Amino acid sequence: MASKADYYEVLGVQKGASKDEIKKAYRKMAVKYHPDKNPGDTAAEEKFKEATEAYEVLSDETKRQKYDQFGHAAFGPGRGGAGAGGFGGVDLEEALRTFMGAFGGGGGGGSIFDNFFGGGGGGRGSRDANRGSDLRFDLEIDFEEAVFGSRRELSFNVQVECDACGGTGAEPGSSVETCPTCRGQGEVIMSQGFFQVRQTCPDCGGTGKRIKNPCKKCRGSGQMQGKRSITLRIPPGVETGSRLRVQGKGTGGTRGGPAGDLYVIIHVKAHPLFERHDLDLLITVPVPLSIASLGGEVTVPTLEGSSRIKIPAGTQSGRMLRLRNKGVKDPRGYGNGDLHIRVQVETPSKFGGKVKKLIEQLGAMLSDDLQPEEKKFQKNMDEFARRRDELSKLSESKG
Repeated sequence: MASKADYYEVLGVQKGASKDEIKKAYRKMAVKYHPDKNPGDTAAEEKFKEATEAYEVLSDETKRQKYDQFGHAAFGPGRGGAGAGGFGGVDLEEALRTFMGAFGGGGGGGSIFDNFFGGGGGGRGSRDANRGSDLRFDLEIDFEEAVFGSRRELSFNVQVECDACGGTGAEPGSSVETCPTCRGQGEVIMSQGFFQVRQTCPDCGGTGKRIKNPCKKCRGSGQMQGKRSITLRIPPGVETGSRLRVQGKGTGGTRGGPAGDLYVIIHVKAHPLFERHDLDLLITVPVPLSIASLGGEVTVPTLEGSSRIKIPAGTQSGRMLRLRNKGVKDPRGYGNGDLHIRVQVETPSKFGGKVKKLIEQLGAMLSDDLQPEEKKFQKNMDEFARRRDELSKLSESKG
């Protein structure tokens, strides 16, 4: 017991702190160390549990008096309470919702976790209006659509609000009643030893409502299968993996709740000319042997139209040239990428006897000085052969 931290020190309050001061201190720590805010952080989770245990004791006048008199020993074995036994297997979040209800305001059963961790801030009453689910749509587009932008008409099947009952789930003309079991809260309180635990109402399934006369068209679900058509604007500069959000075009909500969102995931087809690398483009341009040898100009395509570029004399295959700002436009407005041009010297593969004779004559005229790469290659090849033979003889002599 001596190893347990003082509850007042855990929450950072004085021993004579008021209920409001204790509540505010715990709220601050709960928000900071809640597992939803710190996924995978075991240290934060321990601090969260420690703060919760301290609050559970200090927020209750009877337990606080026992703690002030006996310390942690007040909750030792045989005395009950939170001290030695931890939380005894009771779901922590459900337990918190029970004794944190005051934070939701006005005794409505809400909790700070409704506001901070995904509850939407609506308290238990928000169960009446359920937001629809988000949807994913994978869209394949052409390279040109990705770099220039486009518009696409999309159609897909989706669950939409029932047009007969308006999403209430009740037959037109009938009403939706408040569930008598949970009195519209969507939850019931069950006692489990030391804790009172909130559980989903078994009669209404957590909706807080009961439908006596379900809608015949949707069978009480409030939704029906429908088809949705939208016009999607594809902005310039998107690439594979880009995600476009269309608000309110997902699955329809129920009981007046809003529809979810549609997320369109972009997949760009490969292009026969351009290869994209972020905002830069790469294109391989075939260059005739004569131009590569003597120099000249060739025409290359760019996103803005054709452009003439100079090929220096003696250009080899694989040489890279660059046209600045001729790449893809940044969708955020930060300029353009570059266009990189990879030269591919094209060697004639089909020619007549006259051309063949001229090439043979040219080959005989070319000296090593005019073909430095071939000369360098031959030198390296000779050096490799020399070392190979040298090591082979050394190995034989030792054998």
